[in-house]
Amino acid sequence: MAKRDYYEVLGVEKGAGADEIKKAYRKIAIKFHPDKNPDDPTAEDKFKEAAEAYEVLSDQDKRARYDRFGHQGVNGGGFGGGGMNMEDIFSQFGDIFGGGQGSPFGDFFGGGGRSGGRRVRKGSNLRIKLKLNLEEVANGVEKKIKVKRYVACNVCSGNGSKNGAALQTCTTCQGSGQVRKVVNTMLGQMVSTSTCPTCDGEGQKVSQKCEACHGEGRELKEEVISINVPAGVADGMQLSMSGKGNVPERGGVAGDLLIQIEEEPHPFLKRDGNNVVFDQYISFVDAALGANIEVPTIEGKVKIKIDPGTQGGKILRLRGKGVKDINGYGKGDQLIHINVWTPKHVSNEERAMLEKLRTSDNFTPHPGKHEKGFFEKMKEYFA
Repeated sequence: MAKRDYYEVLGVEKGAGADEIKKAYRKIAIKFHPDKNPDDPTAEDKFKEAAEAYEVLSDQDKRARYDRFGHQGVNGGGFGGGGMNMEDIFSQFGDIFGGGQGSPFGDFFGGGGRSGGRRVRKGSNLRIKLKLNLEEVANGVEKKIKVKRYVACNVCSGNGSKNGAALQTCTTCQGSGQVRKVVNTMLGQMVSTSTCPTCDGEGQKVSQKCEACHGEGRELKEEVISINVPAGVADGMQLSMSGKGNVPERGGVAGDLLIQIEEEPHPFLKRDGNNVVFDQYISFVDAALGANIEVPTIEGKVKIKIDPGTQGGKILRLRGKGVKDINGYGKGDQLIHINVWTPKHVSNEERAMLEKLRTSDNFTPHPGKHEKGFFEKMKEYFA
């Protein structure tokens, strides 16, 4: 089933601001929250769909990639927010469901919800550059790369305590990760909530540090990550893999792996959007008499026919020999620009032969109405 447009999911226009997007998400999430709809089996799917849309549209970089490349730019081949489960949502948007400052949910869930009101940290993102040749860009490719990143400590399971069990409930916030402050004013009592200063919002304190990670709850490891790059990516485009960045200290949500595409130049072909351009030089004799020649394409060499009387500057088109569109809208073409090669130096014998042809009426230019000029050829090129 095709994904719905994220703006359509949240019911906002493409130019909607951050506050409007947050407000729209809050409304949908409240409506379809699983705890509020225990008898509706479709509620959870709609809740997840809205969370995925909000994850992309609330992030400036992800939103820009989505606006330019569509779903493939943020979740093609396993990127972005696709496939979020409930734990991902409640962890990643823990502050939202807890009603923290800036949350689109305000106090709707009463500071509780599944996150227990604790602050959920997100680890830092990792950035890498991925070089691809034209064949890989055109057809898509699976790449396996080695990445060094912080992962949860295997000994303490990421909480930083000895054997994962040397934890104590924070006595200041009683494990909630938040403290409430009541202030009496002339308008009555006002209650404010803030992160617990004792446990820094974790709700627990480490009584004995893990000896393996020295209390950090994480360790640096090298991992082999498989990246499914969709066909049609472009140089400078940035893809992201959710949860493949660094894990924060003592638990939380891992950051993202940001992948910047670098397109390696092809020795013969040049990319122009989804089209591929090739300059083919032919001799004056082949231009006059015609010939069958081989030209390189992304898929290998193919034979093309040069008609007799071909003029320099003519553009031949090979349909479907270009790059796949990243949004799945077909493939581009290969455009072959014909250049007639004029020798810079000729022998005496060649000069004598050419002098005889100079006075021939057939070799005197007589362009007719059917001959297309430069601008007409350019129109064909961009057609």
